[in-house]
Amino acid sequence: MHRITGKAGGDSLIEMSPTESFNDDLNGYHQHASSSAGSHGQGQSPIDKQQQSKDSVFFRDGKRRIDFVLSYVDDKDGERKQERRKVYEANLLNVGLELETEDKSESEDGKTYFMKIHAPWEVLATYADVLKIKVPFKVNDIPDNSDMPMNWLSTPFRLPEHIMHPEPDYFTAPFNKSKSDFFLIDDKDTFFPPSTRNRIVYYILSRCPYFKDECTDKDKKGIKRLLNNGTYTAAFPLHDCRYWIRSRDANCESERNTLYKHWARFFCFFKEQPLDLVRKYYGEKIGIYFAWLGFYTEMLLFAAVVGTICFIYGFLTYDDNEWSKEICSEEIGGKIVMCPLCDKKCGYWKLNTTCNSSWQSHLFDNVGTVFFAIFMGIWVTLFLEFWKRRQARLEYEWDLVDFEEEQQQLQLRPEYETKCTNRKLNRITQEMEPYLPITTKCARVCLSGATVLFWISLIIACIIGVIAYRLAVYAAFASIMKDSPANSLQVVGPFITPQLATSVTASCINFVIIMILNLMYEKVAVWITDMEIPKTHLEYENKLTVKMFLFQFVNYYSSCFYVAFFKGKFVGYPGDYAYMFGKWSKLRNEECDPGGCLIELTTQLVIVMTGKQVWGNIQEALVPWLMNWWGSRKARNHPESLYSRWEQDHDLQGFGQLGLFYEYLEMVIQFGFITLFVASFPLAPLLALINNIIEVRVDSWKLTTQFRRPVAAKAHSIGAWQEILNGMAILSVVTNAFIVAFTSDMIPRLVYMYAYQPQGEMNMKGFINNSLSVFNISEIPMANRPDDEENPLWFNSSITTCRYRDYRYPPGHEKQYSHTMQFWHILAAKLAFIIIMEHVVFMVKFFVAWMIPDIPSDVRARVKRERYLVQEYLHNYEVEKLRIQLSQNSHNECTCTPMIYPSLPQHEVLSECL
Repeated sequence: MHRITGKAGGDSLIEMSPTESFNDDLNGYHQHASSSAGSHGQGQSPIDKQQQSKDSVFFRDGKRRIDFVLSYVDDKDGERKQERRKVYEANLLNVGLELETEDKSESEDGKTYFMKIHAPWEVLATYADVLKIKVPFKVNDIPDNSDMPMNWLSTPFRLPEHIMHPEPDYFTAPFNKSKSDFFLIDDKDTFFPPSTRNRIVYYILSRCPYFKDECTDKDKKGIKRLLNNGTYTAAFPLHDCRYWIRSRDANCESERNTLYKHWARFFCFFKEQPLDLVRKYYGEKIGIYFAWLGFYTEMLLFAAVVGTICFIYGFLTYDDNEWSKEICSEEIGGKIVMCPLCDKKCGYWKLNTTCNSSWQSHLFDNVGTVFFAIFMGIWVTLFLEFWKRRQARLEYEWDLVDFEEEQQQLQLRPEYETKCTNRKLNRITQEMEPYLPITTKCARVCLSGATVLFWISLIIACIIGVIAYRLAVYAAFASIMKDSPANSLQVVGPFITPQLATSVTASCINFVIIMILNLMYEKVAVWITDMEIPKTHLEYENKLTVKMFLFQFVNYYSSCFYVAFFKGKFVGYPGDYAYMFGKWSKLRNEECDPGGCLIELTTQLVIVMTGKQVWGNIQEALVPWLMNWWGSRKARNHPESLYSRWEQDHDLQGFGQLGLFYEYLEMVIQFGFITLFVASFPLAPLLALINNIIEVRVDSWKLTTQFRRPVAAKAHSIGAWQEILNGMAILSVVTNAFIVAFTSDMIPRLVYMYAYQPQGEMNMKGFINNSLSVFNISEIPMANRPDDEENPLWFNSSITTCRYRDYRYPPGHEKQYSHTMQFWHILAAKLAFIIIMEHVVFMVKFFVAWMIPDIPSDVRARVKRERYLVQEYLHNYEVEKLRIQLSQNSHNECTCTPMIYPSLPQHEVLSECL
């Protein structure tokens, strides 16, 4: 073997020569390469399409499997693209791939060519060795003691054993081409599963150049660039059959149909997921995502149950809500006159108009909420720790234990190899490898960070603009809607308020801004990540994940943070109101809705969370289906045998580089909603659970039926999302403590009951009157007083004072309108609560994390056992080969070097010797 000449250094493609083929007499593929090359270079005579079904995953000979398909069309720039394709395909033939082209006359549109690619055993074995792909060498002999007591209870939720575990459990080792008879190779055609085959072929396609030897531009390399410049229109591996029916070919596995029947239908929502089959068909990266999503959904069940109990507690204690009774009472709430909520256009109002919102607030603002906030702080720790254990088990079962090192050392991105012209010696491999100088790397990272900060600042500026809009138009809506015809409507009239109008219009503006910035930032994030030139695919995805999440975090949570921690906190008092940009702006800071800020935070959370999830699921399912339905409308009229497998898949949507990224992002944003703000809405985990049960099936359905088969990729974990979840788990403890302390009225009520109740009784009688301060109407500045036509009919000159929410001394007191001692007591109690709650929850979190090992003991033992067996069997293998060689030397009196092995017997014989 030798490397293809004329390429940039660092390439991994290996040219196959006839003399290096081993055991070609067994695999029977060598005769096809030349014929395929010839037929590819010359125009082929049309094949009678009626003679054989084209719904097949094999070449025309019915033997060689199609591992990958490239499509292209002739267009205006045809000569340049044709030259690129000619050079590229010649290089593919040089590395041993076999090609077969379907002429455009064979396609439904009459314009598209399809080039089918097959990787023979020689190529698969070579690159499996290069990529250190783990393959079986011995059946696992460790007894499985995972049976749980009362396992029969889970029978209705289980799938058949052959679906859950499509393959026996093996001990595996990295493939070594020179020791091929060490492994359990029964059939070379099926030894590497289709997912591994398309991964190997894509590895070659992404590194194969399309320049000639004399060309000086060494950057022309890889299928990605050929797709970007339009040389090819698509590149994809094939599904193995139609999803709703099994293939008629007995050699085809029809795993897509099995996945559809047992996994991708909604009526399977109560069944477990066939993760081993998902991993086998789609690869470990997609398998890990569905494993995480399923585990997250299972853990949500416990949070949903506790949250529902807390909500029911609030509902059952409805009648014990003394402060709401006082608000709704005509004797108390009906006689308390409140100060205007805005300047000029807002009149005086009575407290009992907030009766309904006060009752609604109690459902979420009660003692159960505090308990639930603490519970969720512990739940999130249990979720993350148990996921680490589940992930460790999957790493072992899916042969990913040592994958991270392989990822870093062997799977360099082609773009990194191309753009990094500098070379340095790798101290481990003692080979020259590309690298990026530290000065260049720092400059690129700094520019990237500055770009991210600029865009985050831009969205914060947009949010401030939306807040300014709310402040500016509230008074206008209050004036316009006072005499609005909507007020006469019996059912919806009371709900159409200035607050609602302001909130809806502001939300629409905010939504448009979010969508525009999302579209723009997505392209910017990809561009600046490309500019950093990450070394590996894993590093690339992690960098892009962090950039996108930081932006989405600000985008989705900013409105909730504003309502929870800023709205109503910096209002001032009637004689000295606070303004957003100073008094000259006349933008008076917003006060909380009559029911308090917690109910508004709850409303905001419900709208954003449920709206995003419902719209997301509809968009995920409906858009691909409509696009596929429209794209395949002509082909549906033809007989099934004429609608080829590659054309069927070509008409589907491409999964894309960021396909899984958006799935993770959607779930992590949801995770933030149910942890960061869960103290305001205990039913959030229940809504998330219902959504995720649907989400698992929607994701599996669209992946199985609406998208082309993604290229199989390995991943040993959920990557950077793990650290993001850990960070959000810590932040959630802080946010929930602040919500309970500063957004809800829990602490003021407890302080009143224990220290300021007039009769010294342990009840809440008189709390409303105690929590409202008094202001002399005559002292309200003219700029703040409502216009005469804005005041209600019951208001007259006999009313000399109004009330507002705060703890300040009344008029006439020597410290009038300054904060009372009770205000400072409540503030001290809030800070003490935050400190105590955070310390208690963090101590429990860290104790739980310390108690639960990241790797189960049985998995640790199995990993050690497998490593031991690999060493032992390799040692015995070498000893046996040496014995056989010495025996042959003694009979043939051969003087060859002992380590040069002749032909070996089949692995069954060797296994008996071992």
